Amino acid sequence: MPSDLLEISDLIVDYDVATLQPRPVSREAVVARLMANGQRSAARFVQRLPSSNDTLDFEACSLALLRSHIELQRLSEEFLQADRIRCVLLPLLQALRDSGVKPPLRIVDVGCGLGYAVRSLAAHGRLGRDVEIIGCDMNVTLIENARRLAEEESLSCELRVANAFQLEQPGHIFISTGVLHHFRGNDLSAFFAGQRQGHAFVHYDIQHSVLSPWGSWMFHQARMREPLARHDGVVSARRAHPTQTLLSAARAATGFTCASLDGARNLLGAMLRPMTATVGTRADLWEPLQRHLGPLRARLGPTS
Repeated sequence: MPSDLLEISDLIVDYDVATLQPRPVSREAVVARLMANGQRSAARFVQRLPSSNDTLDFEACSLALLRSHIELQRLSEEFLQADRIRCVLLPLLQALRDSGVKPPLRIVDVGCGLGYAVRSLAAHGRLGRDVEIIGCDMNVTLIENARRLAEEESLSCELRVANAFQLEQPGHIFISTGVLHHFRGNDLSAFFAGQRQGHAFVHYDIQHSVLSPWGSWMFHQARMREPLARHDGVVSARRAHPTQTLLSAARAATGFTCASLDGARNLLGAMLRPMTATVGTRADLWEPLQRHLGPLRARLGPTS
């Protein structure tokens, strides 16, 4: 089995990043790619998906992704992910204010999916009235459902079918959860390069560790029912980047000062902190950020 496994969710839908329109996906091409990678069970799952003339049914695939994201929201809730993000955003926002950045201060969630982080921050974040929270994703089905959930709770946030790096009013802070491991090589560099327009970023992803795949497998077997969520959740842990890979890519693409937050220093740390953040700011914001981090400062790794 290859170490660089493929996630089904990355293969069954495809979008033109310029127009945001879905592109046809060949079922047989996806099946062949998974088989060639040694992922026979994943190939069988895709083989069962509805298609017409070998083109995967976009609506059926989107609904499978929706069901998976509903289950993945449970993961974020149990890991208190919105609270983790909030604890870093508050000092970052204060650093921006101290540096004279004019409001509104825009936080943009890249690949927000069902918008769990965006909605939670809007409901409980207490980030300040000078802050706008925007969630972006290219999947129409996910954003439509995210909007419905936000409207039901009368939340003050925006959820857009959009490329997060091509907004008319660029973000000041970019955030994401469980997105970084989807990118490799030049794509990872391009992901970070899109954030040069901003002032800072906070990207949470699965901790890279020999324990992560095992922990992910146990959690998904116990808590998930959707086959796609079970498969991709475990593969995500296998695909998680080492800290230095992320820091090197982020630094080279943005020129920001970067560091990891809550990076595991030993196996116990990997067990207690399944998620780690890659944090970066413009050089002039790093010292103010450290000043406002308070006790969290001790959990920062070396800068890159």
